[in-house]
Amino acid sequence: MITASNPSLPATAADLPEPKRWGDRLFKTITFLSAAMVGVGFLLVAYVLIQGAWPAIKLYGWSFLSNTHWNPVTDNYGALPFIVGTLVTSLIALLIAVPLSVGTAIFLTDLAPLWMRQPLTSVIEMLAAVPSVIWGLWGLFVLMPWLHDVPYTWLNKHFSFIPLFAGPIEGSGACILTAGIIVAIMILPIVTSVSREILRSVPDLQREAAYGLGATRWEVTRIAVLSYARRGLMGAAVLGLGRALGETMAVTMVVGNSPKIHASLLQPGWTLASVIANQFGEASGEIQRSVLYEIGLVLVGVTILVNIGALILIKSIETPGSRRT
Repeated sequence: MITASNPSLPATAADLPEPKRWGDRLFKTITFLSAAMVGVGFLLVAYVLIQGAWPAIKLYGWSFLSNTHWNPVTDNYGALPFIVGTLVTSLIALLIAVPLSVGTAIFLTDLAPLWMRQPLTSVIEMLAAVPSVIWGLWGLFVLMPWLHDVPYTWLNKHFSFIPLFAGPIEGSGACILTAGIIVAIMILPIVTSVSREILRSVPDLQREAAYGLGATRWEVTRIAVLSYARRGLMGAAVLGLGRALGETMAVTMVVGNSPKIHASLLQPGWTLASVIANQFGEASGEIQRSVLYEIGLVLVGVTILVNIGALILIKSIETPGSRRT
C-alpha cells in the first residue's frame, strides 16, 4: 500500500484512482466471460446431444455400448463396432505419427542446417492447413490403390497366419489400416509443430552439460533433450490423439464403412464420427436419428475418457528437476 512516507512502493488495485479501478474491473470481467464461454459452449453441445439421444437411451440403455449389431430395418443398434474402430484407427495413427513427428522435430531443432529449418518448418505448417476432405480424396484415389496392390497383398501373402493381416482383402483397399495411415498423415504436422516448440524450449545448458561430459550427439539428444522434454512430447501426442479420435471425412472415404468387428486390420470397419457423417442425412425415423445422436454422445465420452487417461499418464511421468527434495 502506498504511504506518504514511501511513495515509491507499487500501488495496489485499491490505491489506484477510480477510473483505473473501473478499467481493471472491466478487463477482469471481459476475460472471465471469455473463459466462461468455453464451458457454456460445451454445456450447450452436451444438452443438444443428450436431448436428441434420450429416446435411444431409454430404449436401449447400457446395452447400446456392448451390442455389436447395426440393422436399421429391425431397429437393432449397437455402438461397440464403432468404438473399437475409433480406438484402433487412433492407435494406429499415433504409432505411426508420433515417432515420425518427434524424429522430424529433433532434426529441425538440433540437426538440420540453418538454411533448411525455416523452409521445412513452413512446409510442415502448410500441411496442417490442408482440409481433411482433400486428404480423403488423395487417400481414395492415390494411396488406397497403391496400398492394396503392394503392401497389403504382400502382408496377406506372407503373414496371413497373423490375425492382424489375415482374411481376404477388399478390392478397393478400404480398411481400418488405411484409415489409420490417413489419420497419421493428417496429425503428423500438428504433432511435429508442437514437438518442435517443446524441444526448442529445452535450455541450451542441458546440451552443453552433456557435451562437456563427453556425450555424443545421439547421447545428448537422448539424455539431455528427450528426457527433459518427455512430458511435453506426451502432451503433443495427446493433441494428436484428440484430432485422430474426431476425424470424420477422410476416414469415411477410406475405412470401408462396415459395422462389424474384425481381428484383421485389412478388413473394412467404421468409426463413431464416420457413421454419423455417413448416415445422419439419410436417417429414416426418429429412432435411427436418436441413435446417431447417441453415437455423437458416445464419441464425446470416449474422447474425454481417453484424454483424461492420457493426462494422468503425463502427470505420472517425472521430468528432471520435478522431484521435491
